[in-house]
Amino acid sequence: MRDIAILFILLSLAWAAWLRPWLGVLGLAVFAYLNPQAYGVGFMRGFPVYQTLFVVVCLSLGWEAYRRGTLPKLHWDWRIPVFLLLWACFLFTTWQSQFPWAAWIKLSEISKLFLALLPTLLLIDTRRKFFFLIATIAISFGLVTLKGGYWAVMTGFQDRVYGPPGSHFGGNNEFAVAMAMNIPLLVLWLREAGGRRLRWTLMAMVGLSYAAVLSSWSRGGLITLAVATAFLLWSGKRRHLMLPLLLAGGVLAMTALPEKWFERMGTITTYEQDASATSRLDAWRVGLAYARAHPFTGAGFDGWIAVQPDPEHPMAWHSSYVQIVTEHGLLGLTLWSLLIFGSMLALTRLAWLAGRARAPPWAGDYAAMLRASLAAYAAGGVFLGLAYWDIPYHLIALSVLLGHLARKEAGMSARQPASP
Repeated sequence: MRDIAILFILLSLAWAAWLRPWLGVLGLAVFAYLNPQAYGVGFMRGFPVYQTLFVVVCLSLGWEAYRRGTLPKLHWDWRIPVFLLLWACFLFTTWQSQFPWAAWIKLSEISKLFLALLPTLLLIDTRRKFFFLIATIAISFGLVTLKGGYWAVMTGFQDRVYGPPGSHFGGNNEFAVAMAMNIPLLVLWLREAGGRRLRWTLMAMVGLSYAAVLSSWSRGGLITLAVATAFLLWSGKRRHLMLPLLLAGGVLAMTALPEKWFERMGTITTYEQDASATSRLDAWRVGLAYARAHPFTGAGFDGWIAVQPDPEHPMAWHSSYVQIVTEHGLLGLTLWSLLIFGSMLALTRLAWLAGRARAPPWAGDYAAMLRASLAAYAAGGVFLGLAYWDIPYHLIALSVLLGHLARKEAGMSARQPASP
């Protein structure tokens, strides 16, 4: 039955994508973040559902362009050449890699990830479509959250929760970061929601997201959650309501969480005595030492093969920043950081402009929440190797679209004649 359901979802989304190409962009988000294909047990297990739908979207986009006689316009933004430069950097480090057989495979995966952003940039051209894409991403992660949050509450936070098997966020640590990143998107949807039932449902999903992150028993997840919450408070319009709710939730968590959970979280401040933390520091030292010795070429994708001091006991990078600089050198780290933190600065500026009536007010809300989500990723990336996740690049593409839509609406308002 699971495989039949997955096949039905694929066929339905493919049909919708053929009729309306932009709906296919939403469908791609479903397969990327809800990841229903991970639960297949028969003929659909391992089936390339995402790639199949992507092909349908491209064919539909091409047919639509042929009928209209013109292609959708790709609006220029500084992040587009940075994306291209980052890909060129990846190509160079792959060419120079000591283990090209692994690096070329990874480069192919990253190239597909970057290419998949193109339909989003071409087809999401109105505020309505933009909101639906945000909501689709939020509900896709949110449905995973419902499962994890429900399990956390029912087990009294005694057991760890995990993401969909085989996905980027299948592990408990990755799951915690992904759910923390999704909280600002749920809050954004909550601000836009009109019906009472929908608002209560979204508030419940936010609460369960907090529960799921806490029940992941992830120390990096806890720090990521704290960063996301701080940015939400910074940009929140009703801090006087949010603070009591957070305090009440904190008190509830203090009484519900087991003592072993607090012991594990306490190792954040006593990391010198924790074997897991010291192994991460060792991995960082090894990676940074290699980056200093090879600042221009790095080790290439999956460069840990070349860097490992003990191949029989391989270590993970445990940091996106160390991962990028070790595998792609200083140029790769600079371009990658520019995309993440440059986008956060651009979103901050847009929120500032909206607060001074120089940009649409709704754009300020969207900018603040996208910034909070990217900040959560930037914090989670300190402790986990998340450099090649698709969601941060998707959020950067959304920030590109948001800037264009805000400028477009502001320009239209400026051209409208004043009321008599």
